Amino acid sequence: MTIQQILKHYWKHETFRPLQQEIIESVLEGRDTLALLPTGGGKSVCYQVPALAKEGICLVISPLIALMKDQVDNLKSKGIDAMSIVSGMGKREVDIALDNCIYGPVKFLYLSPERLQSELVRERIKYMKVNLIAVDEAHCISQWGYDFRPPYLHIADLRELHPKVPVLALTATATVDVKGDIQQKLQFKTPNIFQQSFERRNISYLVQHEENKLRKMLDIVRGVKGTGIVYVRSRKETVELARYFTDHGMTADYYHAGLTGDLRSAKQEQWKSNHTRVMVATNAFGMGIDKADVRFVIHKDIPESLEAYYQEAGRSGRDEQKAYAVLLYNEADRIKQEKKFEASFPSLDEIKQVYHYLANYYQLAYGAGEGLSFDLDLADFCSRFKLDALKTLNALKFLEQGEYLSFNESVFLPSRFRFEVYNDELYNFQIQNAAWDPFIKTLLRSYGGAFDNYVRLREFDLARRTNLSVQQVTDALLQLHQAAILSYHPQTDKPQVTYLKERLTAGHLLLDKQYFDQRKAVYQQKMEAMLAYASQQQCRSQQLLAYFGEINAPKCGVCDVCLQEKRQKNAVQLNEMITEEIIELLNAAPLNLEQLITSLKHGQKPERLKVVRMLLDSGRIKTSGEKFYV
Repeated sequence: MTIQQILKHYWKHETFRPLQQEIIESVLEGRDTLALLPTGGGKSVCYQVPALAKEGICLVISPLIALMKDQVDNLKSKGIDAMSIVSGMGKREVDIALDNCIYGPVKFLYLSPERLQSELVRERIKYMKVNLIAVDEAHCISQWGYDFRPPYLHIADLRELHPKVPVLALTATATVDVKGDIQQKLQFKTPNIFQQSFERRNISYLVQHEENKLRKMLDIVRGVKGTGIVYVRSRKETVELARYFTDHGMTADYYHAGLTGDLRSAKQEQWKSNHTRVMVATNAFGMGIDKADVRFVIHKDIPESLEAYYQEAGRSGRDEQKAYAVLLYNEADRIKQEKKFEASFPSLDEIKQVYHYLANYYQLAYGAGEGLSFDLDLADFCSRFKLDALKTLNALKFLEQGEYLSFNESVFLPSRFRFEVYNDELYNFQIQNAAWDPFIKTLLRSYGGAFDNYVRLREFDLARRTNLSVQQVTDALLQLHQAAILSYHPQTDKPQVTYLKERLTAGHLLLDKQYFDQRKAVYQQKMEAMLAYASQQQCRSQQLLAYFGEINAPKCGVCDVCLQEKRQKNAVQLNEMITEEIIELLNAAPLNLEQLITSLKHGQKPERLKVVRMLLDSGRIKTSGEKFYV
């Protein structure tokens, strides 16, 4: 099939979006390619179409586990074989998945970047017939980027395993420095960038300097028709603000990473189908959510970088219709940001302390732990060891850079199981343990393929089919797991820590101070750029575009700065017209104030009186106390 036929067959589209075809052709010619497409610009099609056009498997590296899951489900719904390997999966589970990629018909393997640090994974990738390496969120590879992820630096190792396979790097945001860094770190043979302008003409970027942010948000939501997103900093605020909107007669809901996967999906669907008008959320909301008709995005608090702001604000107006991106800002925000900056950088001793406490938390002995994954209840961990949550999060990120562990802030893995015995052994077990027979028969009838692969299951569905409670189903599966009849992994939706090396003593924990200082400088630079955007009186669109390297962009004409300039210009023109009228009338004959004001054709009464006072002050007209004259 041609790439057009593939697009029509699987996506039901007649034509590609701007730049998609050029990117796909570049990849099919075997060229390393960097594609910068705006949020919602159809990045996944750029690697999925060429991978389907060629024999073999496409490796997709992505840090967004929820997005990987959505992509795999999406491809499977189109009849395309795809799977993902993420942190939290057991060794046996990973082993089976990799076997399927080598010997089976799998077309797409999604990997979290830390998985590339596993010798097992690298060794097995060597035997796969790889046709393309796609790197999503490619800005994460750059130390100059706003979201640097150290495990991304290992992607280049894949080039040694498959030197002739092209790399396609994809991102929605990258500054000039980051674009160069991505290509260098991924060892591009020649520079090759496809980039759409970052300009979004239909979005009106507004910065509102407000003390009473609650009232202002209410005014905006009442004044703009359609659905929208309100971004806040904390989970607690999502709940409180959603209730505030509801109390004022709006359909609102809240969303954050602490909700279960099912609840998150349900809330997303209600919002996407316009049953919920306002979604109040942390920045966990939005990745991979393709809703074209979002009319407004409000930021109650200032984000940490212009990259993050551009991505989040850019979730509005993807249908090219008029949309609003509103940032609420006051001087207290600047002070908060500066304090947060200081709190974001634990000392090297504090980082070592977090590492030591973490091992105690998991009861890991020195020399143990390599390759093991653990759920992390961050609130419980910080409470037990009296640690600051923000500093602890950042300490984990620095430990990740040193490749001592990897940390995923939220990993959703559904419940899954696989039979560990063959058919005849299972049959013998059922005969010898008659009480288990109905339960095992229901498992066999409900879930096919469980002798070869791990299969997803829903305890609720199984409870309904077996007339047991969900707790009884979970207990039964755990008992069969302990009896080695099957392998059962219950659903998890918590942050995960994976130890990349065995636990070391404090003396062997070496942290790079130069890297630490560099990250601090990058963070400060990005914070200052964000604060400048909020406080400078320059076209907001021009500021954003200049930050991303588009230096001579025209004014947008629709941001708060441009609109204020228009109002001022109009006011000056109106003053000039009223002035000309007054001089002309008084040249003809002296008039009293009432006669003068009512004879004027331009402006309203307050504007006319203002010009009369101004002309008197400047001496261009005079008054006898009763009449005005020139």
